[in-house]
Amino acid sequence: MYAIVEINGQQFKAEAGKKLFVHHIQQAEVGATVEFEKVLLVDNDGAVTVGLPTVEGAKVVCEVLADLVKGDKVLVFHKKRRKGYRKLNGHRQQFTQLMIKEVVA
Repeated sequence: MYAIVEINGQQFKAEAGKKLFVHHIQQAEVGATVEFEKVLLVDNDGAVTVGLPTVEGAKVVCEVLADLVKGDKVLVFHKKRRKGYRKLNGHRQQFTQLMIKEVVA
């Protein structure tokens, strides 16, 4: 059984026992249980239920493993040829690591 769930504006495939890295959730604490109710699709062993826009009564229950995890460094480089203009910026995206406990449909 799996579900497609929307978390912070992004869609993820959620299966019990899997780990997810989602964009940083401000109020998340390590060990806390978080529920997401924006479930867009549920597949229960071949029986697919598509929501309009969400599936009624479905939710994904997750446990927060790490509240702040930094991703890989992303470099942003700008250059204008023959002008001597070069600029290098970079950042590391902040994520929250979740463990999916169950998918309720």
